[in-house]
Amino acid sequence: MEVKNYLLDYNNLFIIQDTNMFSFSLDSVLLANFATINKACNKILDIGTGNAPIPLMLSTKTDSKIVGVEIQKEVSDLAKKSVEINSLENQIKIVNEDINDFYLKCESDSFDVITCNPPYFKDCIINNSLYKTVARHENFLTLNKICKISKKVLKNKGNLVLVHRPERFVEIIDEMRKNNIEPKRVRFVYPKIGKEANILLIEGKKNGRPGLKILDPLYVHSDDGSYTFEVEKFFKGEKNDSE
Repeated sequence: MEVKNYLLDYNNLFIIQDTNMFSFSLDSVLLANFATINKACNKILDIGTGNAPIPLMLSTKTDSKIVGVEIQKEVSDLAKKSVEINSLENQIKIVNEDINDFYLKCESDSFDVITCNPPYFKDCIINNSLYKTVARHENFLTLNKICKISKKVLKNKGNLVLVHRPERFVEIIDEMRKNNIEPKRVRFVYPKIGKEANILLIEGKKNGRPGLKILDPLYVHSDDGSYTFEVEKFFKGEKNDSE
């Protein structure tokens, strides 16, 4: 069933979701707030956009044109409705296509920033739900392919920004460097103090100079289970001063 929800605490933004599919997660919120979007940015590509939470959040930070590519038609339809209900058709374009085909038709060096909340698991399995299979497993989109796509369509000095799992940190760095993308910023995210990191945020620059900055750890929950002040700021799209 389709439902219309407020997009967290972002001013007057809505998102269309389907209760039978995945809802967008904290990972998308963290990614949208981690990405470096400067004034010179003109065009952003969001790979695997889902129902467009990342483009919607990024639209509050930049006037750049944003292209969201989503392979599943039912999900891309939700994304298009989310864009339309917020009257953002002039800024955000949703494309229902396999990114592996889409990027081949793109001009080289055409995007300033690429964002992606990719499948985290390397094992290629089929769940009862196709939505879960596409979202969780690298059946249709691998880490290597994301970096290969970025190598082609990112402008020189453009940024690839990923949210992923810490256990694949070394592999992510290897794949980035194989494709001329130099890791520049990393932040580890922890459920709370005393727990192991379970989310990784990483940003790499195409043809960038070596030099990796490790940002302060981000803790999601306080001891009482509530969101930390820093994470609550992300729900409103406020800048993180620690960066």
